[in-house]
Amino acid sequence: MTDAPRGITQPEVLVGRWVRLERLRPVHAPGLAAAADEDRSSYGFTTVPDGPEEASAYVVAAMAKERSGRAVPFAAVANGRVVGSTRLLDLDVFTWPRMAGEQGPAPDDEHPPTVAEIGSTWYAASAQRTPVNTEAKLLLLTLAFETWQVRRVTLKTDDRNTRSRAAIERLGARFEGVRRAHTPATDGGLRDTAYYSILADEWPDVRAGLERRLLR
Repeated sequence: MTDAPRGITQPEVLVGRWVRLERLRPVHAPGLAAAADEDRSSYGFTTVPDGPEEASAYVVAAMAKERSGRAVPFAAVANGRVVGSTRLLDLDVFTWPRMAGEQGPAPDDEHPPTVAEIGSTWYAASAQRTPVNTEAKLLLLTLAFETWQVRRVTLKTDDRNTRSRAAIERLGARFEGVRRAHTPATDGGLRDTAYYSILADEWPDVRAGLERRLLR
């Protein structure tokens, strides 16, 4: 699948000191498969491709969401190799008048999103507990709040995933509550989902905290 996606086409790359986020493309599939194969023991609550065929299908599905204008998926690259993936998703443009629960038009380069979510994030075992995730979140949040001027960024995870919840809380996101029996879980049951958010007026403090963590 090589056709250029519609919707938000820029930026193609977000560059930090520790990680480079590249728009997810078929060329990244072999690297994703290798990264996921390092050690799968931490993926109990996360959808992570297993093997080359699943990695290719993962990229195809992500690009389909991208073409819809509702998501911007990235491959995370560190030290010259793919170490995982993350994305901005559930992108929406608020319009008025608007009914409660109604979805707005899909964002594009001329109409950036009003709200976004950061999710579908996973990393190779060797990239976990490194600066990669902290800097990736800083890059994505900077894009959302400072380029797109969103009003809110959502982060959510399986309520049982204490490791993921702790990581979200370290970002400075505010806990909102748990949505019970929210969605199918990766283990075949029903997932209770813990919701967090960062609002635009909270972003400067969150950004400062992330920058301090990267200086340690």
